[in-house]
Amino acid sequence: MNYRTDLALERRELIKDRVPDGVDFEEKFCDGVKITRIEIKTAEGADAIGKPKGRYITLDLPKLKPNPTECEKEIELIAKELAPLLPSGSVLVAGLGNHNITPDAIGPKTVEFTLSTRHVADTMPQFNFRPVAAVAPGVMGQTGIETGDVIKGICDKIHADCVIAVDALASKSTHRLGSSIQISDSGICPGSGVGNARRELSEKTLGVPVIAIGVPTVVDALTVALDANGGDVNGQGADELKGFMVTPREIDSLILSVSRVLALAIGRALQPDLSVSDLYFLTQ
Repeated sequence: MNYRTDLALERRELIKDRVPDGVDFEEKFCDGVKITRIEIKTAEGADAIGKPKGRYITLDLPKLKPNPTECEKEIELIAKELAPLLPSGSVLVAGLGNHNITPDAIGPKTVEFTLSTRHVADTMPQFNFRPVAAVAPGVMGQTGIETGDVIKGICDKIHADCVIAVDALASKSTHRLGSSIQISDSGICPGSGVGNARRELSEKTLGVPVIAIGVPTVVDALTVALDANGGDVNGQGADELKGFMVTPREIDSLILSVSRVLALAIGRALQPDLSVSDLYFLTQ
């Protein structure tokens, strides 16, 4: 059975002891949060894992509270992992996905709560703002334009030095939905989490480093059935489940909580002089 997942950690779990050389793995706990680091260094490792070469950091968080100011520990941990991956200079935060489809709205929602400073960074030097722009480019079905082309055009126009792309992902584990966060420096394919992958966003396609932040919001229905039946779903039952995706019933509140936490973590990584409380006051 080929489980569907966008998480490098889960892809590594699926091949277990067949992981080739060139795939480094590290796991640690920090304030009760499990942080897993995987670095794919070789083409052989990339083929085995099914992900491009690069660094993949996964944080398995507890259930987030509705009020983001009560999630300061989680916000600081995400920011601490994100900051070292970011080059200096201006940043474009791109919220990928369709805001009309709740499980796919985590990118646009994150942009909604992101502190944009590009328009004031030069006119208010006393605040030492890093120039940050934010955009939710929509999806091709809405705009008729490839998401990558929209972001490439904006990057070229504003001379961004880096892109942070936020998107929904798919997981093979229901317990990871809305609680695991993957940070990667290898780029991302928009729409991969909901089965509509488009052209990749990466340094190769955009000309600047792309840091991807993804959160699983859906799981394949066949995966749920396999877990519930001890791995035994065959024949017509398995065929009928193909193509169906499952999301939690509380997905609306989950997306809101996670997007607020991500926006504040991105803000902390980009504007270290501002506290979580400062960022919350400026963006909520």
